[in-house]
Amino acid sequence: MTAPAMGPGGLPYRACAGVVLMNGDGLVFAGQRIDTPGAWQMPQGGIDKGETPRQAALRELTEEIGVDPAQVEVVAETPGWVRYDLPPHLLGKVWKGRYGGQQQKWFLLRYLGEDSGIRIETDHPEFDCWQWMRADDLLEAIVPFKREVYREVFAVFGDRLA
Repeated sequence: MTAPAMGPGGLPYRACAGVVLMNGDGLVFAGQRIDTPGAWQMPQGGIDKGETPRQAALRELTEEIGVDPAQVEVVAETPGWVRYDLPPHLLGKVWKGRYGGQQQKWFLLRYLGEDSGIRIETDHPEFDCWQWMRADDLLEAIVPFKREVYREVFAVFGDRLA
């Protein structure tokens, strides 16, 4: 068994699953973070023990934006893990200081429902508003330390996005 990959500060990466939720026009769901006004992102979250990345992605979809997995079609997934490092000012402050960044498996999902089926008013809300965005526009709205991850993910899924 290999040792876990280490990030900044000698801290391991947190395993995470992310969702690129696409509507029929090839636009991507983006939510503005409650805790960081002006920062937009796609649904993502940690992978629980015993959970596959795909299971985690579908769970996060429901937990963060109220979309039932029956309302999506899995189109693609990144072939490997994509990593980002936390910037120095966040090291030791997020995730109880246990991780130096995230390694993420991303899934491209086609949303089959209506916009009214997206409900960000969840039990533990993460977003205060949302919109459909072009991938290029979301790259400009994401916090800078996640920009390269989004660029890499959009490059993998790019031919399917607007």
